[in-house]
Amino acid sequence: MAAEAQAVNDHLDSLMPTSGDPEDRVVEAMRYASLDGGKRLRPFLVLQSAGLFSVARTCALNVAAAIEMVHCYSLVHDDLPAMDNDDLRRGRPTTHRAYDEATAILAGDALLTKAFEVLALGGTHADPAVRSDLVLELALASGGRGMVGGQMIDLMAERGLLDGVQDVAAITRMHTMKTGRLISFSTIAGAILGKAPRPLRHALAAYAHDLGLAFQIADDLLDVEGSTATLGKTAGKDQAAGKSTFVSLLGLDRAREQARALSEQAVGHLDVFDEKADLLREVARFVVEREN
Repeated sequence: MAAEAQAVNDHLDSLMPTSGDPEDRVVEAMRYASLDGGKRLRPFLVLQSAGLFSVARTCALNVAAAIEMVHCYSLVHDDLPAMDNDDLRRGRPTTHRAYDEATAILAGDALLTKAFEVLALGGTHADPAVRSDLVLELALASGGRGMVGGQMIDLMAERGLLDGVQDVAAITRMHTMKTGRLISFSTIAGAILGKAPRPLRHALAAYAHDLGLAFQIADDLLDVEGSTATLGKTAGKDQAAGKSTFVSLLGLDRAREQARALSEQAVGHLDVFDEKADLLREVARFVVEREN
């Protein structure tokens, strides 16, 4: 993952050059928010799924960079005072602290739009229909019925604006939107690039669904058990805010068991790919054992 993270970092660097123009301030903030940090899990999933179908490396790197741009935009906006109001991300000041709130908002906006620009480039795929499919799927994953919608539900729950009990089913739905949809796009992107048959695309989607939930449960566990120094972000925020999480609803032991069960269930969906998907299997186990 470290080697692939560096490759993605280099590609992101090449896609966001500075030019000496006044608008470079927002480009610099984009670079600050997206370079030199993070596990690059979503890009890794793109690259690995693309490898299953022998997709050209340059094409896969474009899609990997695009999904990381969307993810980083979401983190920039998530950290804003109007949202989670956090001062630390990836072990350093959040973008609105390093620059200012207005610049952070614009940097997030620019990262999001840059992602779709990259997907639309001819170098992402020779077939315009494939590029269109990628644009559509990422828009659905990141919009009001995807990541943004999940974030809205999370904010409403935190502010006591939702009717009814926040049970496991409700939390699962929220995180399937907020976290899972981008993970799902990342995993099926390789199948889209490779024009894979529907059954193989569905197998990857099922893997991504279980992987996304396992990842979120592990995140909830780390919020309780991890330290700010290890996580690179403020630990214990969900608990302090009284948020309903998988840990608060299930308890530590049951949450950990559920994460591991989902991880193994995700691995089972990859049987059709034989040993070619071994790294994807390792990812499913990594997400529940990680420390940050």
